[in-house]
Amino acid sequence: MYYFLSNLCLCDVMLTTNIVPNMLFVIWRKGKTISFGVCLLQFYIYSVCGGTECLLLTVMSYDRYLAICNPLRYSAIMNFNQCLNLIFWSWFLGSLTAIITVIMICGLEFAGPNTIDHLFCDLEPLLQISCSETYFVQLEVHLSTIPLLCFPIIYIVVSYIHVFITVLNIPSTSGRQKVFSTCSSHLTVVCAFYGTLFTIYTVPSKTKSTDTNKFLSLIYTVVTPLLNPVIYGLRSQDIRRALKKLA
Repeated sequence: MYYFLSNLCLCDVMLTTNIVPNMLFVIWRKGKTISFGVCLLQFYIYSVCGGTECLLLTVMSYDRYLAICNPLRYSAIMNFNQCLNLIFWSWFLGSLTAIITVIMICGLEFAGPNTIDHLFCDLEPLLQISCSETYFVQLEVHLSTIPLLCFPIIYIVVSYIHVFITVLNIPSTSGRQKVFSTCSSHLTVVCAFYGTLFTIYTVPSKTKSTDTNKFLSLIYTVVTPLLNPVIYGLRSQDIRRALKKLA
């Protein structure tokens, strides 16, 4: 679990350092000039972190499923090589989907207005200022939500159904509480993360105002990465013991 948490932390750090400094400058100066290449780079890093975090949360649900439903086989299945493989494929698939989207955006023409009414270079504001037909880009983005959003959520739901069934079969109340406490942090992060992403990328943009998009993006890029270490840190007994030693 700590291998996956360290990579989740890396995603959050990359996401916030990529977005927040420019965002604060935009809010302070009420605007900022940025080149098209830097804008695409910001969007690429943002997309890589988002896609990778989706897959890492799915991998973490698999880890919790093994630890609770197959505890005797956990060490044999979730060994060091398996951890590395799962982490590698999470980053690889997140990077691959992001680079495909960036390549398709590079094929668009931007000869009209060049002002983005947003806090950073997100997909929807970029497509709104394009002079080209954006249907295929939007289609690719919606198709990429299948491996990055739909399949992971289905897997997380199914895995936690098995976890809950296993928990209900535990005879002691203290045992059930202990197992639930190990899953509560992950479930809290999953609900906050996927709930915001679904609202941003699956709800039609015509039904959302610009201010709503900005608010949701602010939650996804600032609030969620800020809450992740708090949620996991306060729920982990090992981290609490380490903090007590430092104090």
